[in-house]
Amino acid sequence: MNRPLSSAERSIERRRNWLKEEADKARESRGEAGQMEFWLRLARSRIAKDVKAGRGDVYVGFAQICRLFITAMDKRAEGDGRIWSDLLQYAEQVLAKHPPRH
Repeated sequence: MNRPLSSAERSIERRRNWLKEEADKARESRGEAGQMEFWLRLARSRIAKDVKAGRGDVYVGFAQICRLFITAMDKRAEGDGRIWSDLLQYAEQVLAKHPPRH
């Protein structure tokens, strides 16, 4: 028998459901570009909160992720899709194990 969820667990579950619903709505209204814009807005908001909390290294981390993404796109455009494929595969693995919580 499963135990009831704690209030913190319920909150995490509600947040996770909200994220999924909002991403789905964005995709329905504007396609993949809408979903991408949703996640970019969310990332920007989270970055601002981290900076306010004294974690300014979030700028460096986000810049590195962007540079990696651009490198993967450039290599794919040159005909070498390995980095792109590896990046997407790694992202899927991480997100499967650690879905967004808040």
